[in-house]
Amino acid sequence: MTGTITVVGLGPADETLLTTQTRTAAETAPRCFLRTRRHPAARAMPDAVAFDDEYERGDTYEAVYEAIVERLILEAAKGDLLYAVPGSPLVLERTVELLRQAAAAGRVRVEILAAMSFLDLAWSRLGVDPVSVGARLIDGLDFASAAAGQTGPLLVAHCHGRSVLSEIKLSAEEGPDTVVVLARLGLPDETVYEVAWDELDRRVEADHLTSLWIPELDKPIAAEFLRFEELVRELRQRCPWDRVQTHGSLRKHLLEETYETLEVLDARALLDDGEVDAQLDADLVEELGDLLYQIFFHARLGAERGSFTVADVARSVHDKLVTRHPHVFGEGARDGVRGPEDADDMARSWEQIKRAEKGRASAMDGVPMTLPALMLAAKVQDRAASAGLGAENTGAVVEELAERLARVAEQQTGDGMGDLLFDVVALARCIDIDPETALRTASMRFMEKMR
Repeated sequence: MTGTITVVGLGPADETLLTTQTRTAAETAPRCFLRTRRHPAARAMPDAVAFDDEYERGDTYEAVYEAIVERLILEAAKGDLLYAVPGSPLVLERTVELLRQAAAAGRVRVEILAAMSFLDLAWSRLGVDPVSVGARLIDGLDFASAAAGQTGPLLVAHCHGRSVLSEIKLSAEEGPDTVVVLARLGLPDETVYEVAWDELDRRVEADHLTSLWIPELDKPIAAEFLRFEELVRELRQRCPWDRVQTHGSLRKHLLEETYETLEVLDARALLDDGEVDAQLDADLVEELGDLLYQIFFHARLGAERGSFTVADVARSVHDKLVTRHPHVFGEGARDGVRGPEDADDMARSWEQIKRAEKGRASAMDGVPMTLPALMLAAKVQDRAASAGLGAENTGAVVEELAERLARVAEQQTGDGMGDLLFDVVALARCIDIDPETALRTASMRFMEKMR
């Protein structure tokens, strides 16, 4: 049987703030280990083995913490031990999280003793009730993703170096005027002072006992996407399902999510443009989010290959839209040159620009053959129209449709039926009706009648 790892906290400052329980546990433990000796209270355990060497070997903090936990589990196989971490074991302590996961999996026994956290001193110095103001604790190492979408107030821990402060400052599109620095709380050289946001990484001499208090922060849209990208990355690394996915295996999920989104769009299309339906809008937000996840997932696979990132995806579509809207962004727009007069004119201009960009010799080049049949027919006819081909007169289409219908009734062939359906799509285009939507709506009406 494995021994028990008793986890204790060294508190926020020196050994004077160690709990009696922690002191007793350290004095009676057969063996003691420290995550790091870089803490004022670590001197209370002079004979403990420290894991500072792992910080020299690990490429990332996560790798360091995983290595420490694996060493602890190996040591626990020899018998009981005590493991001491800075502050409280249950506040921003990743190694303890990993130990608890290992205990849940039956790999080791873990007992955690309560300890004083730097939070107690921080709220006291700030004169803030964190519950009443809705404060949130953020790890400075993950500020860009963890604080995304948050407007404050935020207490940011682990601001242990100038590089961390710089990342925090740069991750906010527009920071507050000032923030409060809390340094070495509980020690004789404790300082609490305000600093201008722009001076954050220049004026503050940060160490592992430095935190920031940010009473208010803007909520930039870019931060939401950054937080989402971090989530997709973490799922890819840690979720068994996500780890085995490929571009090919995700295809059916993209198609499924697209159809679910279309279902909500069909329901929304039945309302007036300005009409609000809270439930439908909530459903649309959810389905668009599912679609966005698929896009970010494919971008994550590209990033793992070193081919492209989600930033490349956004940049590509941004630049493409600018190029294909010369009437908005081009020199002519600034000089008052008239662009396309209506949506149809714009669509033709769009196709012409695409053909020039991609060097397509035929109007049919690049038509996606995986489209549903009605959409494929409509796309083909749109391309033909952009090249100045195809019937655009409603009367001529109706006449052709009547003749085709008579031939199909007489010959009863698959080719004839296909031509008939193709003419139906042409008629729908002439009267500005989307054939795919029209047929889907008719099918839904029929289903309702049969219920």
